[in-house]
Amino acid sequence: MRITKIFTSIGFAILSLNTGSAVATENDGLAKQAQNPIANLISLPIQNNTNFDWGPDERTQNILNVQPVWPFEINDNWNLITRTILPVISQPLRGGDRENGLGDTSFSAFFSPKNSGSITWGVGPVVLLPTSTDDSLGVGEWGGGLSAVVLGMPGNWVVGSLVSNVWTPENDDGNKINLFTWQYFINYNIPGGNGLYLVSAPIINADWEADSDDRWTIPWGGGIGKIFKIGNQPVNGQISAYYNSEKPDNGADWQLRAQLQFLFPK
Repeated sequence: MRITKIFTSIGFAILSLNTGSAVATENDGLAKQAQNPIANLISLPIQNNTNFDWGPDERTQNILNVQPVWPFEINDNWNLITRTILPVISQPLRGGDRENGLGDTSFSAFFSPKNSGSITWGVGPVVLLPTSTDDSLGVGEWGGGLSAVVLGMPGNWVVGSLVSNVWTPENDDGNKINLFTWQYFINYNIPGGNGLYLVSAPIINADWEADSDDRWTIPWGGGIGKIFKIGNQPVNGQISAYYNSEKPDNGADWQLRAQLQFLFPK
């Protein structure tokens, strides 16, 4: 819970920051870049997800995702955008103890055209690496699948969807993954807001290996974000909350998400 309090405090602090007009114009442009998951922009998002009433004992699970994004220029027409997600997990065990460690790492690579008109898109493979430090934190098997993203940026809006499906073989315990993930994102950049914006980006999951009545996680919610600087370093700060209207038996009731995304524009 200490990590949650730290990220929440930082989130509220950054939203109170004010900037000059020249910096405000720069911040507004960076905000739309930061909201594009396949922008030609190096960044380091650190995202903390606190899941409340999770598991059979309805306790708190915390997942800190370290998510470096690194784009590469293939040629004059195409970029390759890579994104790695390394989860650091702390979750309760039966009897009051907790398991702390790494989950399985996800690596995605999106091939994206440089000039696709008003609609930006990318498609490519996703690979699951068996980096979990305990059986309770991941399946511990190599996996793979496909991922795709499409978005538009009309006016002050950034709207799009990111979908993927990942499969793994069975591990020694007979567990395997067949997981569908869909994250739609709706961002509204407030005019004259100095990089301030509203966001809704829930992550919908379907576990195809589960029973039909225990398969879906469907959250609803949103939050607020802002571009600011620490010295000369631009940062995208964001805080949001999501309620799970549909969830597995041991799924969380709701989630608090806080993020600091360090931006490295060219």
